[in-house]
Amino acid sequence: MGNLFAGSEVVDLAIQVERNGRDFYNAVARSSRKDKPRQLFEFLAQEEEKHIVTFQKLMEKVEKYDPPEVYADDYIAYMNALASEHIFTRQGQGAEQAKKASTDLEAVNLGIKFESDSIIFYEGMRRMVPAYDQRIVDEIIEQEKLHLVKLSELKPML
Repeated sequence: MGNLFAGSEVVDLAIQVERNGRDFYNAVARSSRKDKPRQLFEFLAQEEEKHIVTFQKLMEKVEKYDPPEVYADDYIAYMNALASEHIFTRQGQGAEQAKKASTDLEAVNLGIKFESDSIIFYEGMRRMVPAYDQRIVDEIIEQEKLHLVKLSELKPML
């Protein structure tokens, strides 16, 4: 399999995912009635904002990528499926998804799902970038794992 995406494209997607994550966590923080979950959601929203800045700085380190005109059909199908299954790759979905959470537990469960999906998404993307850009994707994955841990720690308290 050849390389379909470059690190710059993965970072662009990561920035969009983080923006949607920030919007999601801000929205569920506003609707939370309990201090502990609200504080965690506010913290995660701030972390997402920091990640946006981090990823924008990463963008300065990666080569810009001009994709070739034609890809093999299976590459396109794989990456489109991977991206389309992750709701946070679509602009404006963070606040929209927050509306689905009527309780703090539902918000935490959605957050866990989104963070887990992000890790899977970035691990898939990692295999599709040139070797010299894989370290960028590794950094993104580590950031998402931190969110997953925080949400998992809160869940038993709800």
